Amino acid sequence: MEPITALLDEILEESRALRDGAPADYIPELAVADPDQLALAVVGPHGRVRAVGDADAQFTIQSISKPFVLALALQERGREAVLAKVGVEPSGEPFNAISLEAGTGRPANPMVNAGAIATSALVVGDEIDDRMTRIVDTLSAFAGRSLWVDEAVYASESATGDRNRALAHLLRSHGVIDGPVDIAVETYFRQCSLLVTVRDLAVMAATLAFGGVNPMTGDRVVREEVARDVMSIMASCGMYDFSGEWLLRVGLPAKSGVSGGLVAVAPSQFGVGAFSPNLDGHGNSVRASSVVEAIAERFGMHMLEPHESVAVPSIRVQSDADGRVVRLSGELGFAGIERVVAVLREIAAVVPEGAAVTVDAAELARTHPEAMVALRAEFAVMPGRFILRE
Repeated sequence: MEPITALLDEILEESRALRDGAPADYIPELAVADPDQLALAVVGPHGRVRAVGDADAQFTIQSISKPFVLALALQERGREAVLAKVGVEPSGEPFNAISLEAGTGRPANPMVNAGAIATSALVVGDEIDDRMTRIVDTLSAFAGRSLWVDEAVYASESATGDRNRALAHLLRSHGVIDGPVDIAVETYFRQCSLLVTVRDLAVMAATLAFGGVNPMTGDRVVREEVARDVMSIMASCGMYDFSGEWLLRVGLPAKSGVSGGLVAVAPSQFGVGAFSPNLDGHGNSVRASSVVEAIAERFGMHMLEPHESVAVPSIRVQSDADGRVVRLSGELGFAGIERVVAVLREIAAVVPEGAAVTVDAAELARTHPEAMVALRAEFAVMPGRFILRE
């Protein structure tokens, strides 16, 4: 296991001991989830996916679909058209609360169920199949592979979705939903039933992190301003009635789902996907939340921390009497390790056998301890002889 992946595995295992919470039981298909499943994936600027734990486990995306369908609505309709139907204010209430703006009937934000139903109704298309084609195509582009609906979970959602139908009828009465209620709500049930893995979630989050460009495929999925708007709403509203405390403690735009999934975004640096079915009282995964909080803390990723360089350090390659010197300046965080290691591997391939390469980190204005640990570990497994000067 390469060093950065080993570090992620260590973080994952520290959270495995948490036994609080239970799988969601109000949707029968979710109630039978294995509570011991735990997985984590991280994707950086070069599109490399690092995954640990039960990374191949599939689960339904649930409410994590909300920011990505919002991105589709913003891309197709524009910000003002979306804001005419749904607000962007934190509700401070549970995800299934009836939280509508006085006078307009707009839902508080797109991350609660009422707002997500209103957002799904904005997707272009007259029928469920038309809208779902656009939703599946867009979320597949975010993930970098084809996604599909778990029909058993969809049937379970639809059979137990009376509260969401009631919300949709209320929205229709206020003119927030213009078309048939059944089309809006069944589209919402189907989008929540898309199957994903933590790898998919990490790539989707990374696509937002890098301004709407999927770092794995290189394809632009949405405009840069759309990605920015979505991350802004995730930061203030993505973790339901825990959103304020999440922003304080973790400081990353995030979105959870009741199947146990969680996405988090470090803008311009990386995307994270985590999964574990046991939920807390807010509807957020206990262990997935713990894992993401640990990553943010160890790598200093709170978005309101002062950063010398948003994404990666500056790298200068020079030669002196002792051989090749790689000088680093700026800030070395998680995303920077990938770039530094890529440069060092290129150098190691061309320097004479036995020659030393000095990595001068003395000019780094800011380093995160875990980043340096990972960098030293990379030296141990890379070909060539590296000397770290701090």
